[in-house]
Amino acid sequence: MKSNDNKVVYQLLVEDIQSVAMEEIDRELSTDEIESIIDLIAENIPWYDAIASAIEEKIVNNTD
Repeated sequence: MKSNDNKVVYQLLVEDIQSVAMEEIDRELSTDEIESIIDLIAENIPWYDAIASAIEEKIVNNTD
C-alpha cells in the first residue's frame, strides 16, 4: 500500500474551528486566534488512541 502512504485520512477545516467557536464563545475567531490554537488542537487529539481503537474494533475483532 505504498502508493497511499501520504494520503490524508482525516482533516479539520477552519470552518470546523469556527463552528466550535460559535458554539462555545458565540463568535468566530480571528485569523491570529486560529493560528494561536492550531498546535494546541493537534496536541489534544488522541491520534494514537483513535487509530488503535479502530484497528481493535475492525481488524482484531473483525466487525463491520
